[in-house]
Amino acid sequence: MIVKEEFLSRLKLYFSLNLYEVKIWTALLSRGVSTAGELSDIANVPRSRSYDVLESLEKKGFVVMKFGKPIKYMAVPPEEVVERVKKNMRTDAETKVKRLDELKKTEVLGELKTLFTQGVELVEPSDLSGSLRGRHNLYNHIDFTIRSAEETVTIVTTTAGLIRKVEALKGTLEKMKKKGVKIRVAAPITKECKAAIDDLKDIAEIRHIENLKARFIVVDSKELIFMVMDDKNVHPTYDVGIWVNTPIFASALEQLFELAWKDLKPALKTIKA
Repeated sequence: MIVKEEFLSRLKLYFSLNLYEVKIWTALLSRGVSTAGELSDIANVPRSRSYDVLESLEKKGFVVMKFGKPIKYMAVPPEEVVERVKKNMRTDAETKVKRLDELKKTEVLGELKTLFTQGVELVEPSDLSGSLRGRHNLYNHIDFTIRSAEETVTIVTTTAGLIRKVEALKGTLEKMKKKGVKIRVAAPITKECKAAIDDLKDIAEIRHIENLKARFIVVDSKELIFMVMDDKNVHPTYDVGIWVNTPIFASALEQLFELAWKDLKPALKTIKA
């Protein structure tokens, strides 16, 4: 049986299986019912490993073991496997979330907080920085940084960046607004981002800025996250950002922004014009 490597790789990703598991599983699907030895030969998996792999697949709901001599294994229909995997993933996720919720009630979290608050005093200021690779990681850290805001959040971004930030950060920005945090956004405003502006207009003050491709966020004039790539020319996986805890530079950048902000036109007026 010949199965393309690309197909096996996709199965590994979708079903969270290792290479031996997808090889044995696809071999069994092609046969319906088979022995471990036969599957080992078909899938080119060491016979010494085939029993362990089949036991693992059985526990995960991919196969059913038929008693007899020799022991045979029967494939579960793929549609049923999908439903079982979904159910198992959901159960596993709920268990992990519950475990983390329970952690909040234990002394473990308190000890972790103590380590952080006491240990951070020993950290050199130059160490309070980091590189963030990939847009998913970037937005996770942006969300985390914004949630720590007490006074101000300043966002400068592109048109596409504004749309992405509304999709990813609206809930967090809304919570910060309710806490009294002042939120300002500057971006090139076009009809393309009208829906994003409508979603954000009651949360943040948005103004139009022309001919600027910069992307950065300043929180409380202390923390700065800036992206170093042009988002039009970089794949989300390779987008790169730098996070720095730098009150001096962040404050200076905020002051420069303040000078420009006064002359910027409100977003809604820009769209109507």
